[in-house]
Amino acid sequence: MLMAERAVPPRVALAERAATEMGFTKSCLPDVGRLLRLTATAKPGGVIAESGTGSGVGTAWLHSGLGAGARLVTVEREEELARRASGIFADDDRVSVLTGDWRLLERHAPFDVFFCDGGGKRDAPGQVVELLAPGGVLVLDDFTPSPHWPPRFEGEVDELRLFYLTHPDLDATEVLTTPTTSAVVAARRPGRVEVTV
Repeated sequence: MLMAERAVPPRVALAERAATEMGFTKSCLPDVGRLLRLTATAKPGGVIAESGTGSGVGTAWLHSGLGAGARLVTVEREEELARRASGIFADDDRVSVLTGDWRLLERHAPFDVFFCDGGGKRDAPGQVVELLAPGGVLVLDDFTPSPHWPPRFEGEVDELRLFYLTHPDLDATEVLTTPTTSAVVAARRPGRVEVTV
């Protein structure tokens, strides 16, 4: 039973093979992939997005949890990577692979799930948050766990991680994905409601 739960979906295997063939080494880890599948599964009719397609490994994990009424849009700036990833999903019209800057995603927002693994994460974090629908889930990986508060990286306060963990419009936490890596997972709060007495 445990082996079946840890099995890699077929499209993930195809994307991993494409990454190997192209010498692409920045694909998401399997434990991050399982987190992505879970978030997509939780939004069965949602609009799912990814910044930084790569060869499509993260995309394939998101796809493995994609509901029949959901849509998945992903963007990759490197043309050949985008082409290879697009081929993996060519038979599923719920999936769109865009080539270009991460801001191409804006026309498809708001998102119920946003795996921000490329552009936007570091250079425009405020815009990343704005692309989430109320209740939308944001996943950001490639962090190094920190036992300190505020979180630190290489001896300095990790301002990027702190931004997401303390953003007033997000409920956020950090989860271990391996003993040496972590991800920030956040949900956008619904609009503030003023209570009058």
